[in-house]
Amino acid sequence: MGYELVIFDNDGVLVDSERISNTLLAAYLTELGHPTSYEDSLRDYMGSAMHRVHELVLERTGRRLPDGFDDTFHARVFAAFERELQPVPGVREMLDGLRASGTAYCLASSGSHERIRVGHRSAGLTGYFDDARVFSAEDVGKGKPAPDLFLHAAAKMGVAPERCVVVEDSRLGVQAAVAAGMDVYGFTAMTPADRLAGATGLFGSMSELPGLLKLAM
Repeated sequence: MGYELVIFDNDGVLVDSERISNTLLAAYLTELGHPTSYEDSLRDYMGSAMHRVHELVLERTGRRLPDGFDDTFHARVFAAFERELQPVPGVREMLDGLRASGTAYCLASSGSHERIRVGHRSAGLTGYFDDARVFSAEDVGKGKPAPDLFLHAAAKMGVAPERCVVVEDSRLGVQAAVAAGMDVYGFTAMTPADRLAGATGLFGSMSELPGLLKLAM
C-alpha cells in the first residue's frame, strides 16, 4: 500500500543515542542502589518515557527514585550527546529522499522536546525537523506502548492512522504502533528481531527502508 505519512521514532532510529542513554541510565540506577546492567536497561526501558523508569523501580523495590532524578539523568545524557552523538548511518540520505519525493514525515518520541532538540543539534539533524514535525510523549502525557502519541502525531499531520507507517526500534514502540492501527517496520540494527514481534516487516539498514515502504526515491 502507499503511505501518506512516515512517523519515525527518534532514539535509535534517527540518532544513535540508545547506547549512550542506556549506559548512563544503568549506571545511575546502580549508583542509587538499584543494580542495573546495560542489558537490563535496554530490555526494560528502551523506547519508554521517563515515567516508566519511576514506575518499574517503585514496583520492584517499593522505593521511589529521588527528587531531581530526571534532571540529573538528563544533564548527564545531554552532556554526552554534545560530546559524541551521531545520526544513525544512512538517515540523512533517507530524509533527503523523503523530501525529494514529497513524502510527508514526522517524528514521535517518548523523549522530551528538550532531549529531541539537544540530540538533533548534536547530530546535525535540526534542519530536517521543524516544530510542526516533532511530537513527544510530553504532548499526550502517556508514553509508548500506549497508542496515544502516534495517534496524536497522525491527527496533527492530518493523516488517517491506517495511511501512516511507523519506523521503530523498540518493543514498546512496535506495540504502540500496532495499537494505533498503523503498519510498523522494525529496525534491527541494535534490537534482536524477536523483540520486535508484531512488526509489519524488519530491516537492518536505512538503505533498505525506501523499498520496504514502496517509496519512489
